[in-house]
Amino acid sequence: MALELRPNCESCDRDLPPASLDARICTYECTFCAECVDDVLLNVCPNCGGGFTPRPIRPARMWREGLSLERQPASELRRSLSFSVSEIRQFSEQLKDIPPANR
Repeated sequence: MALELRPNCESCDRDLPPASLDARICTYECTFCAECVDDVLLNVCPNCGGGFTPRPIRPARMWREGLSLERQPASELRRSLSFSVSEIRQFSEQLKDIPPANR
């Protein structure tokens, strides 16, 4: 099963194409841009409370049979948060000083 590779930041709706070096994901594949993770979310996923890591880049070229962006394309379904800015801020402030491994 491959990562979904969501096409946008769920906070600011910035495009995050499959080869983006600015895409960050949590363990549930919630996807945000690096700027929102650092400046808005404070490395706290507003959905699960976990931390973020850079999203891996799926090879565009098929180096191994069946394994490539061509065979397993990125998602086109755009997502957005269902929490208000104040709810996110309060949640992030509550967890930001707890390392992700201890949350």
